[in-house]
Amino acid sequence: MIELLTFPFMQRALAGGLLVGAMASYFGVFVVQRRMSFLGAGLSHAAFGGIALGLLLSLEPLVVAVPFTLGVAMAINWVRRHTRLAGDTAVGVFFAVAVALGLVFLSLRRQMSTDAFAYLFGSILAVSPADLVIATAMGAVTLATTPRLWGRWAYASFDAESARADRLPVDRDDTLLFALLAVTIVISVKVVGIVLMAAFLVIPAATARLLVPTFVTMTRVAVAIGMLTAVAGLLVSYLADVPSGATIVLVQAVVFLAAALVDGRRR
Repeated sequence: MIELLTFPFMQRALAGGLLVGAMASYFGVFVVQRRMSFLGAGLSHAAFGGIALGLLLSLEPLVVAVPFTLGVAMAINWVRRHTRLAGDTAVGVFFAVAVALGLVFLSLRRQMSTDAFAYLFGSILAVSPADLVIATAMGAVTLATTPRLWGRWAYASFDAESARADRLPVDRDDTLLFALLAVTIVISVKVVGIVLMAAFLVIPAATARLLVPTFVTMTRVAVAIGMLTAVAGLLVSYLADVPSGATIVLVQAVVFLAAALVDGRRR
C-alpha cells in the first residue's frame, strides 16, 4: 500500500483528492443548508458546456470552463434575485441550456474525443501538475476568504432577511459564494466527473449535518469527511481497478448511510 505513494501520478491524485474534497465539502455545507442541492448538478453540467467549447476551440478545457461556468452561475443568481422564479427553476433552465450547448459544441468538433468522457466520469489518476496548481490557488482563495465571509454566509443561510436588516451585503456575498462555488465545481470535475459532481458536493455536508448539532462543527466535519473519503475512494479504486470518481462517491454514500443509522437511533 505504501509503495503506491512512490508513483508521481498517485501523489498528484492524492493531493488533488484532498484539495477538491476539502473545498467541495466546505462550500457544500452552504448548499445543503440553503436547500440548493440541485445547484451542484446545474453548475457541473454548465461546466460540461464550457469543457465542450474548449475542446471545440482546441484550448485547455478548464481554462474555458471556468469563465463559462462563472457566467452561468451569475445568470442563475440574477434570475433568482430579480424574477419571480425560484432558484431551482433557474438552475433547471440553465442546466438544460448548458448541456444542449455542450452537445452542439461536441458535434461541431467532427471527431469523438476521449477527453470529453474523462470529464464526464472523472479521472483522478490523470490529474496533472497544472491541475494541482489551479486547485492549490483556489484553496488559497478559500482560506483567505473564510475569516471574513464564513460568518456572513452562515448568517444569511439561516436568516437572510435578518442579515439584511443588520446591513450585511447579502446580495454581494451571495454573488461571491456562487462564483467561488462555480470555480470549485469546475476544478473538482477532473476528479469525480460531471455526472457525479452533485453527490460529491452534497454527501459530505449532508453526512455532517446528521452527526453534529452546530453549523461551525458541521463545516469542520464535512471538510474532514470530504478529504478522508477522497483518499479512501482513491485507494480502493486503484486496488480494485474501478472508476475513481464513482468509488469516491460510493465510499461517501457508505459513510452517509452509517450516519443516517446513527441519527435514526438517536431519534
